[in-house]
Amino acid sequence: MFTGIVQTTGSIHALAPRGGDIRLEVAAPGLGLDEARIGDSICVSGVCLTVVELAGERFAADVSTETLACTSLGARRLGDAVNLEKALRLSDRLGGHLVSGHVDGVGRVVSVQPDGRAQRWVFQAPAALTRYIAQKGSITIDGVSLTVNAVAHDTFDVALIPHTVAVTTFRERAVGDPVNLEVDLLARYVERLLAARDAGAGSA
Repeated sequence: MFTGIVQTTGSIHALAPRGGDIRLEVAAPGLGLDEARIGDSICVSGVCLTVVELAGERFAADVSTETLACTSLGARRLGDAVNLEKALRLSDRLGGHLVSGHVDGVGRVVSVQPDGRAQRWVFQAPAALTRYIAQKGSITIDGVSLTVNAVAHDTFDVALIPHTVAVTTFRERAVGDPVNLEVDLLARYVERLLAARDAGAGSA
């Protein structure tokens, strides 16, 4: 599990094809990999990946064909910046919200407008995800925990303070760029519980 509070940004150092999937190597200065171990989970722009190699300030992870198809990692290129967060420890502060690192779908940046000292970003979400996105609810965008300000038919917007833009890959994002979306876990569980309740009522 993660919090959606990005600890640092890194960059894609290597992409090696491996029989249909890829081995992704990330340069992660400042992440504190001296404490990392093979098998640890690291969130890479919203995607939970398992460390399979460690070398100084770099780590490698295997990215399956399923992950490449369901996230924006398949569109990334050498040198692209990525948001990084190590897995949550029980003693850590939960500064954002509970994030699994299992991307629900890929959205796109629709617009970016000044909003005081902040910026208002509008994103388009896949139709299958819009029912999970609620005003003042939480959403994870490229691994960043954010609060939804407003929801329209297939779009939603968030406010990004200058600090968030400066310390994440939002500083490099532009209109039209793909982003990884993970909806709030609570919304998923509530839907499942309601579906089970309704199914039970129907069989009574």
